[in-house]
Amino acid sequence: MFYYLLLFLLFPILSFIFLAVIIIPYKFTIDSVITLLLVPKQIIKIATNSRLRQNHSLEHATINVLEEKYGCRALSGWAKEGGFYINGVVNPLLIKQAAQEGLARLQQGETELVVHRRCGTSMAVANILASIIFLFLLVQTGHFNILYVLLAIVVANLVGPGLGVFVQRRLTTSTQVEQIVIDGIQLVNHYNNSFFGFNLFRKQKLFVRTKELKIYHDY
Repeated sequence: MFYYLLLFLLFPILSFIFLAVIIIPYKFTIDSVITLLLVPKQIIKIATNSRLRQNHSLEHATINVLEEKYGCRALSGWAKEGGFYINGVVNPLLIKQAAQEGLARLQQGETELVVHRRCGTSMAVANILASIIFLFLLVQTGHFNILYVLLAIVVANLVGPGLGVFVQRRLTTSTQVEQIVIDGIQLVNHYNNSFFGFNLFRKQKLFVRTKELKIYHDY
């Protein structure tokens, strides 16, 4: 009786494991192909746009200053041609101060500020690397195997962070920000954060506008 009860209890777990072992490699194959088709294009888009690279650098510099100097946590951001978004800051004044300080420090040569450990570029590079490793093993052996998935993920997590930093420095950021200025800050929350006068959302998303000064020479 005990063995039947144990089998009854273990059957759902064993069934789930069995299905996972079969389904995960196929799912990972689809995800890998999609990653290789879409993600490199996003990196190339940033790498070939100087304004995106500059604003990406300022976004990282601002977040680094917010974390180091003001102790802000759980921040995120992304760059646009006209500036960059910062999500997760309570006081908008901190954004202005951090953005101006980050820009000034970059202009003074603190190029390490252009790198951030949680940058989406690093995660994208890790995903690309895992996809390449998995698809290479799949093509070489012709077998779907969950061990290939695990191996690809392990290698990507070991090599990905360093490679991601390299890609950040060389492709998706720029230290050439001498002619960039902070042009303003705008609250861009897309939800109504007020209910009968009470603020329901303390943390805010803001857009930091930047502008490139043009230098004209008289000849």
